[in-house]
Amino acid sequence: MTDKRPDIPTAALPSLTSLRHPDWCKNAVIYEINVRQFSPSGSFVGVIPALPRLKLLGVDIIWLMPIHPIGEVNRKGTLGSPYAVKDYLAINPEFGNGADLRALVEAIHAQGMYVILDWVANHTAWDNVLVEQHPDWYARDPQGNFTPTPWWDWSDIIDLDYSQPQLWRFMADAMGYWVRQFDIDGFRCDVAGFVPLEFWQQVRAELELTKPVFMLAEWESRDLHYQAFDMSYAWSWNELMHDLTQGRVGIGKLFKYYSWNEKAFPNDAIRMTFVSNHDKNAWDGTQFEQFGNGLEAAIVLSVLGEGMPLIYNGQEAGNQKRLAFFERDPIDWQPHPIGNLYQKLIHLKKTCPALANGAWGARMLALENSEPARLFSFVRQKEDWAVVVLINISDIPLTATLQGTLHLGRYYEFFSGEEEELRTDTTFSLDGWGYQVFTSYLP
Repeated sequence: MTDKRPDIPTAALPSLTSLRHPDWCKNAVIYEINVRQFSPSGSFVGVIPALPRLKLLGVDIIWLMPIHPIGEVNRKGTLGSPYAVKDYLAINPEFGNGADLRALVEAIHAQGMYVILDWVANHTAWDNVLVEQHPDWYARDPQGNFTPTPWWDWSDIIDLDYSQPQLWRFMADAMGYWVRQFDIDGFRCDVAGFVPLEFWQQVRAELELTKPVFMLAEWESRDLHYQAFDMSYAWSWNELMHDLTQGRVGIGKLFKYYSWNEKAFPNDAIRMTFVSNHDKNAWDGTQFEQFGNGLEAAIVLSVLGEGMPLIYNGQEAGNQKRLAFFERDPIDWQPHPIGNLYQKLIHLKKTCPALANGAWGARMLALENSEPARLFSFVRQKEDWAVVVLINISDIPLTATLQGTLHLGRYYEFFSGEEEELRTDTTFSLDGWGYQVFTSYLP
């Protein structure tokens, strides 16, 4: 049978990936701040004294949870959810005023860090100013009433209707306002998949006319990366690691995640890997509740595997509580081994070219081993750097050898600093949920 399909000229094929990541996200680590709980004052000004500490931790991008006034109609709790926005062009007086926000942004930039705002484009509070000004911009139920997002318990919000072109213009202009007037460096976009992709593509193009921006989607889809978002949530990674540490699934699921990550997403896509965030902490449990004895192993993989690691405020202090979402619940700050672990791992990430984000870094290459049901082993190599990571995905101690040749050579064990030659007969012994990291050089 003759194939009569015409050749497609290469020049006729569009470039799906047309956005360019800002250079400063190459080795970046992101940190989420819940302003209400971050400091005793629960304010913008209260965040500023902690910025040098966050810089020392290795943080590059500060993500501020929504900063806007919160709706009062159908409010949850005393203070309400920051995701029930009452006015997109105003500041929640609970946190301060415009001068305070500018001072915080300037202080973040002075540390060589960047700041993104949480943006809630899918829905508003019941008493958002747009309800009176543009009621036609809202979705309706079959009875013609305003409606919360279907199937969720978000009774404090109502959905917007993106079939209205004027809503697109308003929302894009509102986002641009914060970039132009407050020098914001980008946005984390709440439930990004509930809003048309074409809207995000338009917004990204418009924001880039002002300055290079960084866009994070709270969603998991490859198409978001082509023209709109630098980074998307690795929700499935988090849920998988939770299931693994709770003994509900086997190591094969981890291979499945990384296969999908490599084959289904663009090479320069950045995925956000995390063990906690505001949703996980408030509703599912603390990092200790979620991961138990496997917590450190999950953190190691979140930093040294493919993806940009997220730290949620209080994680590095070993925060033991589920922070209240609708009330004041300040974090009890203290030094903690989790903070030390993050700092060491991030230092390695920033030093080793293979561990950079997206296409700047190197793919993870699986290392076959003698305990394939429990030992997750991989190498990342770029230039003359290689990092070998071994993680026991079980609570049972194991002894194993690595197979093949990808790992061969002289390394330093990262945590002890001891030099070691990895050979085909080198034996590795790991405690339950133990890990070892070997690197070509000590950072």
